[in-house]
Amino acid sequence: MHIWEQSDWPQFKWDEAALRPKLDAVRLLQGRLLGRTEAAPKRVDLEVEMDALIQNAIRTSEIEGEHLDVGSVRSSVARQLSLERAGVSGRTTPESESLVKLLLEATHQPDEPLSRDQLCHWQSMLFPEGPGLLSKIRVGELRGEQPMQVVSGRTDRPKVHFEAPPRDRLDTELEVFIKWFNDPPTGIDLLLRAGIAHLWLITLHPFDDGNGRVTRAVTDRALAQAERQSVRFYSLSAAIMARRNTYYDHLEQTQSGGLVITAWLAWFLDTLGEALQQALSRVDRVLVKARFWQEYTTTVLNERQIKVLNRLLDTTGEKFEQGINARKYQSLAKVSKATATRDLAELLGKGCLERLPGGGRSTRYIVSFGRNDKE
Repeated sequence: MHIWEQSDWPQFKWDEAALRPKLDAVRLLQGRLLGRTEAAPKRVDLEVEMDALIQNAIRTSEIEGEHLDVGSVRSSVARQLSLERAGVSGRTTPESESLVKLLLEATHQPDEPLSRDQLCHWQSMLFPEGPGLLSKIRVGELRGEQPMQVVSGRTDRPKVHFEAPPRDRLDTELEVFIKWFNDPPTGIDLLLRAGIAHLWLITLHPFDDGNGRVTRAVTDRALAQAERQSVRFYSLSAAIMARRNTYYDHLEQTQSGGLVITAWLAWFLDTLGEALQQALSRVDRVLVKARFWQEYTTTVLNERQIKVLNRLLDTTGEKFEQGINARKYQSLAKVSKATATRDLAELLGKGCLERLPGGGRSTRYIVSFGRNDKE
């Protein structure tokens, strides 16, 4: 029996006392993140918001197995936040432009009431060029009469993980959800409300395609309402992507069980906490990046060098922890070996990079934060 087939659906139940330690931990992290950003310069706030929005756009698509061009997303975010950024090209795509606009609409006006038309509009924004010639999905409207199932495995022996409510119930079910979302019960914890909204809407699966991304946008709006903060400094989608397998496992277990959803809410709060932890690390990274560009603000660099430096700074402590070599520079900047070697030598001479121990083909370089540090 699916959860929506329970006789008292959608009267969810949970043990709030058991969830209290996780709620307290999340609120502590929220306070730390807010304090860190409030103490930072305004430009750093914009950089953190930009970084979180890029993560949100890329990861919410990756969860569904779709991979957006990172450069296009970065350019769309910079343009829509009116934030000029060194090394960001002007190239965008209809997909990146539309998705970023959707994510901003979801959170920048958090007190706007949710509506069926709004949800359909958001779903249509995921398909800015229409469904395609071979696709039969409905764009900008609720799904059709065919049963909506989540399946895996071979086409001749599919495994059905979940089946959504039938189409003849969907309009009423969605109306009940929207009314609850716009006028939640008195006394409900707003962080738990975000987790419930996520589970509820993804269970209704109102569209032929795009349900996950629309659901995560609605969840972001619920979190913005809970925090009374329209600017997003963290990406829940990035944390969900990092736990993608357990995300689907918990959804499947909850959707095939009863209406006691304490386990789902516990997982949701843990994932939200992880998103906040990731954000705190990114704030530190952006602060480091801001300090770097302030240090080298008068240094003359070409566009390739700026692009590679930004890439190194954006992944400090992660992908390029062991530095970058000439071959990797070639790949990132899309230049010849001779040009990569020349660019690296110039960056080294201008103090932007430091050479790690070793030599020859194994020579690697890391970002230098050091004019002031060396004094």
